[in-house]
Amino acid sequence: MLELRPNCECCDRDLPGDSQDALICSFECTFCKDCSEQQLKGKCPNCGGELVKRPPRAAQKLLTYPASTTRVVKEHGCPSH
Repeated sequence: MLELRPNCECCDRDLPGDSQDALICSFECTFCKDCSEQQLKGKCPNCGGELVKRPPRAAQKLLTYPASTTRVVKEHGCPSH
C-alpha cells in the first residue's frame, strides 16, 4: 500500500490522499504537478527516477487507510533541471 505522503517535497503544497495533482517516483518521493513540470522536468531530484501520477485513494478507503501525516520537505527547495 502506498504511503501517500501529505505534501510536495519542493514547495510544501498540501497533497491529500485523494489529490489529482500528486506525482511520485518508485521510492514514493512526492511532488506536486507544478514543481514536477516546471522545476524537475519529470525527474525525481532524490533518485533520478521518473515521476508519475500518484493514484488517488478513494474517500471511503481513506477512512480505513489514511494517508501519512509525516511531511518531508527539501531544506533548500528543489533544484531546477
